[in-house]
Amino acid sequence: MDNSELSNCLTGEHVVLEPLSLSHVAALSLAVMDGELWQLWFTSVPEPSAMKAYVLKALEEKARGESFPFAVRDRVSGEVVGCTRLCHWEKEHRHVEIGYTWYAKRAQRTGINTEAKLLLLTFAFESLDAIAVEFRTHWHNQASRQAIARLGAKQDGVLRNNKILKDGTIRDTVVYSIIDSEWMTVKQNLIFRLQQRPLV
Repeated sequence: MDNSELSNCLTGEHVVLEPLSLSHVAALSLAVMDGELWQLWFTSVPEPSAMKAYVLKALEEKARGESFPFAVRDRVSGEVVGCTRLCHWEKEHRHVEIGYTWYAKRAQRTGINTEAKLLLLTFAFESLDAIAVEFRTHWHNQASRQAIARLGAKQDGVLRNNKILKDGTIRDTVVYSIIDSEWMTVKQNLIFRLQQRPLV
């Protein structure tokens, strides 16, 4: 399956992942204001005024067959609460990354992220036939690191002095992954977590 074949939403009980489009810009601009997420120095979340450019860049990556960007919609409230992306897709190596994920403050620490990751991982392993799904985050982003670990991903290592950020600081990047032989156990655990504690 290539990028052009994904035109439909990925739908769960709590969340819908909608293929990202310019029609999401206004809603995403509102979502990012909940918690002023761009103020977190260790993340790369756009300011509301930069949201259109952010979406356009994601759509350019999609057009090149490099990523599958989504807007995240809360099925209960009907609101767009963030976005996420399957990115750096290397079809020949069956390797993809989940990244560019951010949520309005009200959607954090809810079942939304768990189910969104379940939908993305299912698509990656069962539709794209990936053999590895990677996650990357800033060394200092403890919330992200804990969330990735809770998914069942294992830490591969730390890329030191990996990126120079827009404020001039240098990022050490922590790399995690889930591989195909681990997927069914990870999937079972995510489903169990959603059934037991759907709002955590």
